[in-house]
Amino acid sequence: MVAPFISTMTGTLDAKGRVCIPASFRDVLTAQNTTGVYICPSFAEAALEGFGEEVLQDFHQRQAALDPFFTPEYDDKVFAVLSMSQLLPRDENGRVRLTDEMIAHAGLKDRVTFVGMGRKFQIWDSERFAPVQAERLKRALAARNAGSAGL
Repeated sequence: MVAPFISTMTGTLDAKGRVCIPASFRDVLTAQNTTGVYICPSFAEAALEGFGEEVLQDFHQRQAALDPFFTPEYDDKVFAVLSMSQLLPRDENGRVRLTDEMIAHAGLKDRVTFVGMGRKFQIWDSERFAPVQAERLKRALAARNAGSAGL
């Protein structure tokens, strides 16, 4: 098992639509033999999902058990992840060029926040992430108080 994506870090979106993937995230991607970084728009939030080869292969293997022609569940899951994902190359400085569609989906402006989430990470517009962060912490506290945190 490869080290997880951890920490929350801020960065910038430059005028060319590039972000610099944090060095610790690049280390995780390299350890997974991922030549760039897989990015897809989140189908649940106004954010981008980033991941490496490990998540891609695990997802693909789990879907392989379903009939690709006669299982609506297969179509839905594969569409939401595989058809929307792109392998973006990293330059020598760790930067990737996000597509215009990705930037629009996440509402990215100049400041972005990278959120480590174990097997994946998210890229948020920093202003949009602040209330999301507060809500996630509130739910974590509620789960802890209810005794269902499972930590």
